[in-house]
Amino acid sequence: MRRAPAVAGQFYPGQQAALQQMLAQMMPKVDDLQPALGVMSPHAGYIYSGMVAGKTFAGVSIPETVVIVGPNHHGQGHPAAVYGRGSWVTPLGEVTIDEALADRILREAPLTSDDQLAHRFEHSLEVQVPFLQAAVSNLSIVPLCLGRLTLSQLLELGDALAKVLSDTDPRPLLVASTDMTHYEPGPVARKQDLQALDRVLALDPAGLYRVVGEQHISMCGVLPVVATLRAVKMMGARRAELVEYRNSGDVTGDQSAVVGYAGVVFS
Repeated sequence: MRRAPAVAGQFYPGQQAALQQMLAQMMPKVDDLQPALGVMSPHAGYIYSGMVAGKTFAGVSIPETVVIVGPNHHGQGHPAAVYGRGSWVTPLGEVTIDEALADRILREAPLTSDDQLAHRFEHSLEVQVPFLQAAVSNLSIVPLCLGRLTLSQLLELGDALAKVLSDTDPRPLLVASTDMTHYEPGPVARKQDLQALDRVLALDPAGLYRVVGEQHISMCGVLPVVATLRAVKMMGARRAELVEYRNSGDVTGDQSAVVGYAGVVFS
């Protein structure tokens, strides 16, 4: 099945030339690309979070296969939904699903399911794809949409992802899609987000899950990030680098109610 873009023309330009021009502005040229096990990238409209996402992806050596893990904003479909067949379309062209890799994830992680409904209208994974297309000409992906999972289930999923990706040569990149605090004043958002980022940078999945819950931090992709932290840690990650932190008020000039965005590289 070919998945048509759900948010082209809304979250990012719907025309190829305009999208290419915007990506070129947001992804600086980097000569010495960093090998990485995974990245954390925001998923808002490009005018708000695109500079953070672009800078994050621009510094990483991106392989031809990428597993993208994002939150389920709509609540539809399976809570651990793998898009296991077909392709995704963006204004930059068609990206194939790595069906063999998807099958291995489905086998190794029994709590996952091959389910397209969860992905039909979800933007959190889609908005990452053009950045990856801009970096890799022969891209293939495995999208994984998460919702309503417990900490133990997320850790189990992270273990499964680590096993599958470690056994794949060349090893795919793992991308966790999340925005940070939603609709708080800028200083409040920054304080909350730094609490969450402290645990991300410490490679502490359980600690992130706990602090987001205890402090009521509205980090929409906490579940994908928890699973990703567990996976990269099991794959040998020793370092997490904060590439950039910004909020929507840095664009609009209004800090009264912002959304936070962070880019992190795990290596």
